[in-house]
Amino acid sequence: MPRTFKLGVLAAAVMAAAPAVQAYEAGDFIGRVGVATVDPDSSSSNLNSNALGEIDGAKVSVDSNSQLGLTASYMLTNQFAVGVLAATPFKHDINGDGAALGGTGKLAETKHLPPTITLQYFPMPSGSKLQPYVGAGVNYTNFFEEKTTQTLTDTYATLAPGVTSTDIELDDSFGLAAEIGFDYMITENVGINAAVWWIDIDTEATINAYAGNAVADTSTIDVDIDPWVYMVGVSYKF
Repeated sequence: MPRTFKLGVLAAAVMAAAPAVQAYEAGDFIGRVGVATVDPDSSSSNLNSNALGEIDGAKVSVDSNSQLGLTASYMLTNQFAVGVLAATPFKHDINGDGAALGGTGKLAETKHLPPTITLQYFPMPSGSKLQPYVGAGVNYTNFFEEKTTQTLTDTYATLAPGVTSTDIELDDSFGLAAEIGFDYMITENVGINAAVWWIDIDTEATINAYAGNAVADTSTIDVDIDPWVYMVGVSYKF
């Protein structure tokens, strides 16, 4: 029997006896990076002023923003993992809405970080290159660098003459989150990823209006942001 044939048979036997390459298995860490877009499905209550009472139709909406998204999964078993969503800070404009404020434009802006932790389920066998997953967990959203615009101050001054400046503060939010996504492994370690989250983000905004240095009025408005978060990127298995 020719030597090359013998070597070919031996190689085939070794490959047949070797275990299949595992796409994901217990102990793996999968990191992902890509573009993440927060697209709020926002709604709000009416503005409630200490001095003026509830102002019917004085509502707000929140626009969308895209940033660098970072996610990771740690495989607890071949099918269950702990997932984490993080990102560079998202920046959102807060715009006038409703019959009283619709069309006024940008009233304020804020930045936020939405760290989210989920328990993920991967239904496919660990050897599959395609690894869809679903997850559910909790989100904590931290708002910071809130600012108002001159438009808000001018609008407020029409309701309460003498107002010269405003500021705004948003309460942090804690809520539920759900996700669905997939990884497709191109090589043993590198893959592509796409995922969608729905996150329950609710906050109360407090607006102070000043006449000079004195507080002329304080008002509040409840805002349900409740965004869909979309991300497309690449994954790497460690």
